[in-house]
Parts: sequence; C-alpha cells; structure tokens
Amino acid sequence: MSVPTAAAPASHPADPLLARAWEVLEAVPDPEIPVVSIRELGILRDVRRADDGQLEVVITPTYSGCPAMSQIAEDIAAAMQQAGLPPHRVETVLAPAWTTDWITQEARDKLRAYGIAPPVGQCGSAAPRENVVRFVPRPVAAPVCPRCGSARTERLAQFASTACKALYRCVDCREPFDYFKPY
Repeated sequence: MSVPTAAAPASHPADPLLARAWEVLEAVPDPEIPVVSIRELGILRDVRRADDGQLEVVITPTYSGCPAMSQIAEDIAAAMQQAGLPPHRVETVLAPAWTTDWITQEARDKLRAYGIAPPVGQCGSAAPRENVVRFVPRPVAAPVCPRCGSARTERLAQFASTACKALYRCVDCREPFDYFKPY
C-alpha cells in the first residue's frame, strides 16, 4: 500500500486543462492561515476529470469538523471561475484522514515565518510504527519558538486560534505562539 503524501500539481502534465486547474488552485490560500495554500497544507488532494467530463476537485479537511471547508470550496469556485475554467464540482474525502505529514516543507517554512510553529516529527501514515499497545501516550517533543528559535517552550492551552493548533509560550523570549499540532 502506498503512503499518501502532499498532492503535486505535476500529477497531470499531459492534460493542459488539468495542469491549468492545478496552477490556479496552487494559489488558493487557506482561509485560516493565508500565508500557505491549500495544496501546501495537503488539503488539495487531486484534480481530475469525472466520468461525465466535468472537472472534479478533491479536498480533505484537516479534521472532519473543520469549519473552513465551505469557505475553501467557495474559494476554489471563485478561483476556477476567475481563471475561466469550465464548471467543476468539489468532492470532500475523509479517507484517508488528513495528517500533518502532508504539509510540505515550503509550508512549514512559511508557517514558521508567520509565527506558527510547524508540527514536529511524523505522526500519520508515514510515521514508523511499533506493534505495541500503548495506554500512556509517548511524550511529544516541544515545538521550537518560531520567533527566537529556542527549544525552551511550554504549552499554555491545548487549543489556540483554531482546534488544530495549541497555544505555547517561549520561556526565553516570553512570546506566545500557535503550534500546529501533529496528527
């Protein structure tokens, strides 16, 4: 079984319409973190032609109750229409579940520059697995402060500006920051 990764626009170089759709959708920002695109976050999974010939845009939410999904679908529609692309439909796919492993390195760098600590390590389908049942969670490495680079950080709250982020503070520079929780 192959491990899903961040979707790549080069997936359909032979079809100019699909290549153009990928190019347009590459520029659609995440509504909650506008410095990264929906492709860079791994939300945009595929652009393909359906059996009826219509374009189909496949997206996966960062979590099943993500309130931004309707806004993302509207932003996709607006971008496609503005680019003069033909009618399309957006399909939301929940399986395989989104994982922070799908966030591109470029997006991780952008998150850090924006003041959000990117997730540490791998945790989804790409993470190494042990065949052991664990009743006590393994300790997670603390995130590095995106402002000063210190590893001396502390969690203030399990949830921050969105449910997929936790609120941390740097012990050295004392600045609070969001941490994109790995899952």
